[in-house]
Amino acid sequence: MASASWPEKGNRSLIGKRISRLDGPAKSTGRAQYAYDVNLPGMLWARVLPSPYARAEVKSIDASAAAAMPGVHATWVDEDLINDEVRYVGQIVAAVAAESEEIATDALAKIAVSYTPLDHQVDDNNPALARRPSDKEEGDLAKALDEADVVVEGNYSCPVITHCCLEPHGQVAEVRDGELFLWPSTQNVSRYADRLDDAVGIARSKMHVDCQYMGGGFGSKFGHDKWGIIGSIMAKETGRPVKLMLERDLELAIAGNRPSAHAKIKVGTKSDGTVTAFEGELWGTGGSGGYSMRAFPYVFNVPNLKTTIKGIRTNRGGQRAWRAPSHPQTCFLTMSALEDAAAALKMDQVEFYKKNLGLTDRPDVYAEQLDIATKLIGYDRKSHLRGDASPGPVKRGLGFGLHTWGGLGHGSECEVTINPDGSVSASIGTQDLGTGARTLIAIVAGETLGLPLEAIEARIGKNSYPASGASGGSTTTGGIATSTRLASTAALNELLAVVAPRLGGNADALEAKEGVIREINHPNNAIAWADACALLGTNAITKRGVNNRTEAKEQGFIDEGVGGVQIADVSVDTETGVVTLNKMVAVQDCGLILDMKTAESQVMGGLIMGITFALFEEALYDPTTGRMLNADMEFYRLAGISDVGDLKVHMMTGEKYEKRGVIGLGEPPVISPGAALSNAVANAIGVRVPELPLTPERVLAALA
Repeated sequence: MASASWPEKGNRSLIGKRISRLDGPAKSTGRAQYAYDVNLPGMLWARVLPSPYARAEVKSIDASAAAAMPGVHATWVDEDLINDEVRYVGQIVAAVAAESEEIATDALAKIAVSYTPLDHQVDDNNPALARRPSDKEEGDLAKALDEADVVVEGNYSCPVITHCCLEPHGQVAEVRDGELFLWPSTQNVSRYADRLDDAVGIARSKMHVDCQYMGGGFGSKFGHDKWGIIGSIMAKETGRPVKLMLERDLELAIAGNRPSAHAKIKVGTKSDGTVTAFEGELWGTGGSGGYSMRAFPYVFNVPNLKTTIKGIRTNRGGQRAWRAPSHPQTCFLTMSALEDAAAALKMDQVEFYKKNLGLTDRPDVYAEQLDIATKLIGYDRKSHLRGDASPGPVKRGLGFGLHTWGGLGHGSECEVTINPDGSVSASIGTQDLGTGARTLIAIVAGETLGLPLEAIEARIGKNSYPASGASGGSTTTGGIATSTRLASTAALNELLAVVAPRLGGNADALEAKEGVIREINHPNNAIAWADACALLGTNAITKRGVNNRTEAKEQGFIDEGVGGVQIADVSVDTETGVVTLNKMVAVQDCGLILDMKTAESQVMGGLIMGITFALFEEALYDPTTGRMLNADMEFYRLAGISDVGDLKVHMMTGEKYEKRGVIGLGEPPVISPGAALSNAVANAIGVRVPELPLTPERVLAALA
């Protein structure tokens, strides 16, 4: 019988190869239908009314004038807000659904809301405003600092930034015959309708979710949210489909953000570069909700430390998970402080990091990655101590970032069906955020069954399929790969049992390869796949595979814990303050790689997102009004193709990595770019630019 274990390197036909995504043509030609593209007959357009105040008591909400307008079919009012408070600009107060977007927009102006404005605050960089600190202390910090040969202190800062999903949050909802049909933009297909039944009054078993494509989530699209409830209620009330997608200003202001992180850090080292002490005070805001920050200091387990982390409650939209929550911030803060220590020692950056790799959880991996990264960037000929002494206003520098992540596959179920006509389908209630889930499912099923990629129909994006976890924490690939492998193997073994008598042997002696089922020791004794499936008569084979993450880890299907090293090569014009990224190298491990092309693409996407974080992104708030000032695509800046430079990716392969099984890759590559770019700029101009993004104004201020 076929074994479910991952095949050895010499016995793989699809796994690990460079395979283009199955949905690439649909996306590149515009045939792929996203939630925003769903337009149903008789559909109504919904718009929401946001609070104009950062904090105010709501006395009353009257939508009667809006409801009376021609073309308006439904209004919704948040009754829970009456005699309560709104807590940030953009908080949804009411909504309308109308025949057109224009009518809906006009109707919002007819809704009368009585507010009593209250004092608010949006400042996230005043530690005096923070509360409920979380303290951690290990070793003897005071003694370590006293005995250190060099002590370096610095302040470092990165702002709130928004997810800026190109497809905004929202959904299309329709109620037919008492059942609710939903087309959302979500990263949690199987659980999107959870707890929606109480709000809408339709049983969970009668809710049908369909998300075939989505335009970005990054951690902000796990639930149905308030707008999902509103749209569903309006669809039920009117008996017509309702589309409710957020406008761009609300998308940026209220649909999720990455918390800010400001820190004062003190590092103590020996004269040989050994880090012995770390003291850090970190503060920032998660908006109107809580503040979560962890992994501080980052990667390096300093023996003597004291850290304090405290959040500032602000009247802004709340934080949401975003690719490697808190890691990009603490990586930037920690690596900046460490490289400042190396500069104070007048010590080469690579030598400094290698001296302290014993403080990490995976020193051998980081050492290997550092060697590869430095060769790829040309470190020997480009490196210098802090401050480029070459003539002219343009200075060049290199900077490093080291990172880590978990990535253990989530719970997942997959159903594989082999039909008598030879066709094969793999059905799983997952979603594809752009990581290539469809393709990976087809790769694993095709590899297992000995079939080409195009022979597998990968079915995803519906909650009617076997349940799979939300796409978060880099858990999707490991989860769906394992359940698909188990289901495919079980289905294959049942087929082998049917075929064995025809080939005159037993099922244990057979294998599926290159479109045939054959005897392992006598490969000429074979039967074509289609002929083998025809032996099933009228009965298809359907088997379900379940990823139990604990068992799967023990059996070598999946694992957790990866490392990565990134180096940025920048040029800085000291007259204009403009930072230009020349080249960026990323070296990354993620266990067994299912699709090399997709893996490299994932890392490049992470680099681009991190470069944008380092050079451009910043959510700006007016302290007087509490309003986000740049909630649009003109002034909320993102990197363009000319901003990202030459990107080089190296994936770690070989037995010691591949034997660990599949590990998620979505989070790790986005972590280090902020640190690497900031350190590269400091290496180029000789001084630290303490705050991200690295705008020309901040560069010039640091030089001054």
